[in-house]
Amino acid sequence: MFKKVLVANRGEIAVRVLRACEERGISTVAVFSEPDRTALHVRYANEAYPIGPAASRESYLRIDKIIDVARKANVDAIHPGYGFLAENAEFAAACIDAGVTFIGPSPDAIAKMGDKQTARETVAKNGVPLVPGTHKGLRDEDLKGAALRIGFPLVIKATAGGGGKGMRVVHEPGEFTSALSAARREAGNAFGNEEVYLEKYITSGRHIEVQILADSHGNTIHLGERECSIQRRHQKLIEESPSVAIDDKMRAELGKIAIAAAASVNYVNAGTIEFMYDNKDNKFYFLEMNTRLQVEHPVTEMVTGVDIVKEQIAIASGRRMRYRQDDIVAKGWSIECRITAEDPFNNFMPNGGTVTYLKEPTGPGVRVESALYRGYEVSLFYDPMVAKLIVWGETRAEAILRMRRALNEYRIGGIKTSIPFHQEIMDSTEFIWGTFDTGFISRRRLSASERASNENAQIAAVAAALIAHEAGRRAVHIGDNNGVSQRNLWKQAGRIQSTGGRW
Repeated sequence: MFKKVLVANRGEIAVRVLRACEERGISTVAVFSEPDRTALHVRYANEAYPIGPAASRESYLRIDKIIDVARKANVDAIHPGYGFLAENAEFAAACIDAGVTFIGPSPDAIAKMGDKQTARETVAKNGVPLVPGTHKGLRDEDLKGAALRIGFPLVIKATAGGGGKGMRVVHEPGEFTSALSAARREAGNAFGNEEVYLEKYITSGRHIEVQILADSHGNTIHLGERECSIQRRHQKLIEESPSVAIDDKMRAELGKIAIAAAASVNYVNAGTIEFMYDNKDNKFYFLEMNTRLQVEHPVTEMVTGVDIVKEQIAIASGRRMRYRQDDIVAKGWSIECRITAEDPFNNFMPNGGTVTYLKEPTGPGVRVESALYRGYEVSLFYDPMVAKLIVWGETRAEAILRMRRALNEYRIGGIKTSIPFHQEIMDSTEFIWGTFDTGFISRRRLSASERASNENAQIAAVAAALIAHEAGRRAVHIGDNNGVSQRNLWKQAGRIQSTGGRW
């Protein structure tokens, strides 16, 4: 087992990995940018080293600086967390060259699965079903012709993409040219690669993913599925395990497909195979493989009892996995809400500032993974996610009720967060019944916007009528010396309360 591990990340995931190392008796090293000098992961680690200014490209994305710290601190291994360099084949190779173990898959597996088109071609050889689409390397004119053959709606995707970057949904031919240019431009800015491809867009689909673990001794298992369909702009907001859309037969089939996809690149360590489930034809299609730990891994841990981060560390150290497929039995239901420093009532505008008050929920079946503390300065330089709230219940209904309770207890002062948004979703009939798909948020926001617009119009009409009425009365009393008091018309109109644009 490793003696010292460097965590090449920040925020709640850095704290999560540091805790797993401590429970393994492993000494830890943190790295930090200038704004993160007082961050929780810096305080938690046994050692901490500065790696540059706020910009990620000058700090957390600097392979040379992180490797230099690894050498200075004499670490055995590096855990990349998720985001930043977690799926960077060059970083994984640099670790190996420096004599440091990369806690993750091989550079070759990362490279093959990191390019979405290469991943599609690779897994297809093992019989994994694909969404109809194009090959990579096509010019704009070729892509236009392919778009007509695939049909609309379709989606343009960056081959090196992730997190919704370089992705555009096109509903009709007239939108295609501008969407293609925008997707290429965004992909180039985000990944340094403008390569894109096309896929059929499944309008009533659900985003389902399967967690796998594989060791270097030829053992690969799956830990069941996660439902990730509650998304905004292709960014996951709420996840749960298991999925209401999956039965035992389908679960077993998906698990086999996920293991086959991992085997296609001789995968070792933790990974996730993402699928799109078409509600109309009851079929699953491979989307991509995430060659890293997922943000939503806690829901799988809650229902299976497997500590995925500890397993990552053990597998990377060369140990044989202590679980077999028959050992994995899911129990109960788990839901995760991503808590972000954003204003859900102002189009999710990022909201930084100092945390002036913090009260995290506790009690049975409640887990909080956070980097917050009172007095902590939430920066706008990085991803807005500041915490994750996870609950477990014996049934889905109990998990929803427990999440409602936990969200009501959660208090974060000084910044605006997505907690009110999550409270609205937990009250949604569509969510409670489990009939949602990936279009749930966009439909719900449109509905809320229309409702707010209608309510505001009614309020404005009532206010205008009152003002006109009071103006008439006031005209009658001008010059009246009988002591009739004059009303403040604006104050009177302002007493009409709006319920606001609820989700």
